[in-house]
Amino acid sequence: MPDGFLLPRFYPILDTEAAAKRNVEPEAAARALLDAGVKILQFRHKGHFSREIFAAAERIAELCRKSGALLVIDDRADIAALLDAGLHVGQDDLAPADARRVIGGGRVLGYSTHNEAQLRAGTAEPADYLAIGPIFTTGSKRDPDPVVGLMELRRLRPLVERPLAAIGGITLTNAAAVLAAGADTVAVISDLYPGPPQTLRQRAEEWIATCRRDYNREA
Repeated sequence: MPDGFLLPRFYPILDTEAAAKRNVEPEAAARALLDAGVKILQFRHKGHFSREIFAAAERIAELCRKSGALLVIDDRADIAALLDAGLHVGQDDLAPADARRVIGGGRVLGYSTHNEAQLRAGTAEPADYLAIGPIFTTGSKRDPDPVVGLMELRRLRPLVERPLAAIGGITLTNAAAVLAAGADTVAVISDLYPGPPQTLRQRAEEWIATCRRDYNREA
C-alpha cells in the first residue's frame, strides 16, 4: 500500500452510463474535471469493456498523468494493471487480497462496504481506503443496498483508521453534513453534472470549493 495515503475531499466518479445519458463523451468529461483541478478520478464502466472503451480509458489515464491526478478503475483489476492505475472493488468483485495480487503493492486499492459487518471485515483487507454507502437514496445503482444514513456513518467512523469515502445520493446541498459526520471524501456520480448554463468544469470547481470550505481542510 502507498505510505501515508490520503484521499482528496472530492472524489468524482466518471460513470460511462451516467455520462451517456447526458450526451457527454467520457474523455471530454475527464478533461473538464481535470481542468477544474480534481486530484482523483474513478472511471466506471459496467458494460462490456470493448477495445473502444479501453482506448478511451487509455486516453483518460494519460490526461490524469499529465494533470498529476490519480486514476482509479472500477472493478477491473486487469485494466487497472494495464493502465498503471488504482483500483476500486466491491463486495461482488474480485476479493481485495486477490486484486492486490494483480495490481501489486504500489497501486491504490479501494473497497466498498455497505454496513457495519462489511466495514469491520474490510479493515482486515489490504485496501488503502474503504467506502461506505449508500448514505442517501441513490439512482446510480439498479439494485442499491439499504441506506446507511448520517447517524450510522457517524457511529461507524471510529471503526476505521484508514481513509473512508462516503457514496450514494450525495449532492452539493448535503455534502457538508456527510463530511461533518466523519467521511474523509465524498464520492459523487449523478450530481457531477450541471444544469445549463453551468459547465461541467464549473460544476467541478464548485464541488472542490464546497468540500474545501465545508470540511475546513484542503480539497
